[in-house]
Amino acid sequence: MRLYRTVPLLAAAILVGTASGALAQVQYQRPGQIESTPLAPPGTIPAPRQPAPSAAPAPRPVTPGTVQRGPAPALPPGVQPVPGPVPGTAVVPAAPGSDENGDVMVVQPPTQKIANAFAVYAGLDKITGRITSFDVAIGETAQFGALQVTPRACYTRPATETQNTTSFTEVNEVTLAGQAKRIFTGWMFASSPGLHAVEHPIYDVWLIGCKASAPVTARGQQ
Repeated sequence: MRLYRTVPLLAAAILVGTASGALAQVQYQRPGQIESTPLAPPGTIPAPRQPAPSAAPAPRPVTPGTVQRGPAPALPPGVQPVPGPVPGTAVVPAAPGSDENGDVMVVQPPTQKIANAFAVYAGLDKITGRITSFDVAIGETAQFGALQVTPRACYTRPATETQNTTSFTEVNEVTLAGQAKRIFTGWMFASSPGLHAVEHPIYDVWLIGCKASAPVTARGQQ
C-alpha cells in the first residue's frame, strides 16, 4: 500500500520541478531575444496598425526675378495641343498677296477696253446674195438698203489679251411711208454674229470689227 501512495507523489514532484525551471528560464531571458506577445481572446479582431503620416515637402523659396517651371496642366478631353515654334527659329510673316497657308493668290487684272472711232459692219441682201462691208463713225448713221445703222460705241482689247470686239448698235427700218422703225438695239459681237442678230426678211447686218482711223470707201463682195 505504501508503494502505491509513493508513486503519485513522485510524479507530482517531477511536474512541479519542471514548471519551476521553465519559469525561471523565462524570467532570466537575455536582452535581444524574441519576446512572446499574448494572444487576443477568442472572438476579437485586432485593429491594424496605422502608418505614420508622411511629412509634406516644404515649398522652395521663390527668388524675385526667377521663373518657376513645372508640368503643364492637363488639357480637356478631345483638345489637341497646338505646336509652338521651334526654339532658335524666327517666325516669317506671310508675303503680300498670299494667304495664311503660303499659297499665292493670283488676281486677274481688270479687262482693258480700247475705244475706237469707227465700227465696221457687213450687210447682206438676201434677195441678190450680195455682201457689202461699210464703216460708220461713232454717233453717225449709215443706210444699207432699208436699214439705218447707228453705232454708239465700238471696243477692242489690247494685242496681249484675247480679242473680243463689241459694238453697241441701233438699227432702224425705213418703211414705205418714210418713217423709221426701231428693230434692234443692243451689243453686237464680231466673234459671234448670230448671238444678237438683226431680224429682217430682206436685209441682215452684223459687226465685223472696229477702226481708229478714217473710214475706207465701201466695197462690194460676191
